[in-house]
Amino acid sequence: MSAVMMVVFAALLLLSFPVGYALTLGASIALFVGGDMPILAVVQQMFAPTQSFPMIAIPFFVMAGDVMMAGKLGQSLIDFATDLVSRFRGGHAQVSVLGSTLFGGVSGSAVADATALGSVLVPWQKKVGYPAAFCGATIAAASTIDILVPPSIPLILYALVSNTSIGALFVAGLLPGIVLAVGFLAVCNVSARLRGFPYEKKPIAWGIMARRGLYASPALMMPVFILVGLRFGVATPTEISTMAVVYALLAAAFIYRDLSLKRVYNAMITAGVATGVVMMLIMASSVVGWMLTLDQVPEALVNWARQFVHSQAAMLMLINGVLLLAGMFLDLPAAILLLGPLLIPLAQNFGIDLVQLGIIVVINLAIGLYTPPVGTTLFIGATLAKVKIGETVRELVPFYAVALVVLLLFTYIPALTLRG
Repeated sequence: MSAVMMVVFAALLLLSFPVGYALTLGASIALFVGGDMPILAVVQQMFAPTQSFPMIAIPFFVMAGDVMMAGKLGQSLIDFATDLVSRFRGGHAQVSVLGSTLFGGVSGSAVADATALGSVLVPWQKKVGYPAAFCGATIAAASTIDILVPPSIPLILYALVSNTSIGALFVAGLLPGIVLAVGFLAVCNVSARLRGFPYEKKPIAWGIMARRGLYASPALMMPVFILVGLRFGVATPTEISTMAVVYALLAAAFIYRDLSLKRVYNAMITAGVATGVVMMLIMASSVVGWMLTLDQVPEALVNWARQFVHSQAAMLMLINGVLLLAGMFLDLPAAILLLGPLLIPLAQNFGIDLVQLGIIVVINLAIGLYTPPVGTTLFIGATLAKVKIGETVRELVPFYAVALVVLLLFTYIPALTLRG
């Protein structure tokens, strides 16, 4: 059955079917061809994962980020990031990196970051004198920092698949997000020096910078609030997500004073749509995982690995290769939900901690977001910069190099992610 399902799934993807529909149809057709199970079993398996309580955190984190960023705060974060780095070589491009890092602590979505920040920053960077393709490449790569800095929707999805602690994953994701940001800042600086990009030569207006930083501080404190709450057991991830919504609403109403009923309504719609897409993938992936388990595919993979892979280091390299390849063709949520149930038994068999595996999974798939042929943030960056995909990919080469180095560091040095 699994073979039929995967063939149908691949064929439907080639026909541009949405991933969730392709998975569901593939599983249904496989059951029909196999004839051993009733089609009703598909419906039952789709319904089961919707009863997961931690899943409620997804719409609330999305809503909290949308409430925060839809008003004055988004521009304030950009202004603050500009004050911090625009006077360095490559500073105008570094605003994209720093802005994405700050934005990630609020939104947790790379696509939202690339769209919201890129639509403002890319035209500005081009006007200053930066090459259009470099501007598109920078926002395409930098926006993926969002999915490592908490709150991260992909880390929540991985936690649901692996039954690991969301709090532990959030804490583990913070350092790779920061290291990736530092690496991308270095790429912007070195590129600017080698290629003579313009930079701001006016003296620093410390007073203005301090005021903007103070104004943006409620948003900058949100990831701290989330991490502290989870790390010290103040509340569960679901409870923290609802607190984040209340926090965002209060900040927008009483600090920024730009909250409106329309904005709350739009945030609810955004959260509902985003959750619906993720939920469809979760339901479809549950059916696929169930069928793979019936056919004992995970056990077969473990047995194969025991026979042909003889060290943890080799298994980690194999996992990275599989994830990098999958990230080139699958959307990030679908890849986590599909590959997670297959990779987790392999990792456990070789003594790989599941929190470390989660960080490895997300870093790999983050690289896939700006890698052709199906790179979501790559397409967004190229579209905003109004350049061809190939030109953007050429500018992304140093970003790929830095991301791969970061990936190897966090793959082979477990202490970087497993901190007490």
